[in-house]
Amino acid sequence: MSESDPRPARRDGPPEGEEPPTTTERSGETGPPGLGTGYRQQGVRWADGGPAEAPRSWSGAPFGASAPSSPSSPSSPSSPGDRAGHAPATPSGGFPADPDHGWYGAPQDPGAEGHADPDDGSGARPGLVARLRERGRDGTAAVGRTGLILVALVALVAGLVGGAIAGSLAAGGSAAGTSLASTDSAGDPLPPAPAGSVEAVASAVLPSTVQILGAAGEGSGVIISPDGLIMTNNHVLAAGRGGALQAVFSDGRAAPVSVVGTAPAADIAVVRATGVTGLQPATLGDSDQLRQGQAVVAVGSPLGLSGTVTTGIVSALQRPVAAGGSSSGQDSTLDAIQTDAAINPGNSGGPLADSAGHVIGVNTAIASVPSGGGSAGQEGGSIGLGFAIPINQARRIATELVQTGRATQAIIGVQLASGGPRGATVAAVTPGSPAAAAGIAPGDLVTKVDNRVIEDANALVAAIQSSPPNQVVTLTVVSAGQGPRPVPVTLGSRVIGGR
Repeated sequence: MSESDPRPARRDGPPEGEEPPTTTERSGETGPPGLGTGYRQQGVRWADGGPAEAPRSWSGAPFGASAPSSPSSPSSPSSPGDRAGHAPATPSGGFPADPDHGWYGAPQDPGAEGHADPDDGSGARPGLVARLRERGRDGTAAVGRTGLILVALVALVAGLVGGAIAGSLAAGGSAAGTSLASTDSAGDPLPPAPAGSVEAVASAVLPSTVQILGAAGEGSGVIISPDGLIMTNNHVLAAGRGGALQAVFSDGRAAPVSVVGTAPAADIAVVRATGVTGLQPATLGDSDQLRQGQAVVAVGSPLGLSGTVTTGIVSALQRPVAAGGSSSGQDSTLDAIQTDAAINPGNSGGPLADSAGHVIGVNTAIASVPSGGGSAGQEGGSIGLGFAIPINQARRIATELVQTGRATQAIIGVQLASGGPRGATVAAVTPGSPAAAAGIAPGDLVTKVDNRVIEDANALVAAIQSSPPNQVVTLTVVSAGQGPRPVPVTLGSRVIGGR
């Protein structure tokens, strides 16, 4: 009986001279938990007393009692008189198969010895042992001989099976034919990743992603030419303070980098890895076609862990984000893609890709909460609020830096008040600016840029700066005492960076 079997082990019987305890007496015993202890499983009690028949052991005797010895055994502690005074341990039809008379066969006269003989004419049915003796054999010996024959057969079969296994191992090696020899995929390469899967996106984007290392930190970048041009965030270049920057590629190669151009107000920079060729440029997508809820994949080197892939969705579009600040040495207002893909320090400058493997953003900033109960200067990691510069904006700035050596940004020539009603309140207008030419005056409230609702001053700055210079936009303006009116404005430009 295994340890997990809750039934108590069968005992050999009561001490000599004692009667087997009745079912009522056994229910009062104490001992290890088992049947009758009230243990519940799934609301069902196991053999918890009651009128049910006493539980039985594997041999058919009640638990806590043993099957009586054969009456033919001289060492049996029970006598025929004892048996006559107690009910059979096994009900009629119990084990062994001796219908109507339990263990001992037909009832016997208390004064008689042994069992009735089948030829004594008494009409009593012979017991089991008497019937076996009539056949000229002793019951115990018959069972013993049968058991020996069964053991011999089992041993023979086990030997044949063991010999076959040993021969197989000897012929094919100690591990041949087992799971240790090979895996299911041995010699059978994995099928191509389904189009649009994270696996397929990672396969397409990882070779075009680099880790940028410096003495003061690290970041990520996106390869934009086979000969080493890399686009990244301007703030990533701060990692090179006090030393040079190095680019580490997905194939393990490393190369020093030099700065091609920077645009701090847009937080975009271009560097070149020297002495390398044959790089795989990223495929740039169209961020204007993004939809909220679309699946995206972020790739980069968070906390120095290069080639990390995380997934999420486009949580929001055209999210105004004031990044940087005086402590970082630059101040940028981004018209960002918001995502819940995990972005952490070190991801900056790396790609945000769509399900086609096209880069649709440059990971730039995260919203975080102070760690340690608000300790100053200690920020936690991703909380599912990450921000990326749309690739259409980043590509335009990077192209200008590479081709012209300077980067520009759109302006309308106004200063904005903080606070106030919903929208952006104009505090001052620069003379000769696009806003002045369009008739915008101090005190006017801008509520829309084209069809985009403007919630506050940051939203207006982000909407204008994300547009290309010289583009015509329509502002919805509310002047004092007047209703909303459309005002077309041709955007101007300013230089925000260069070589």
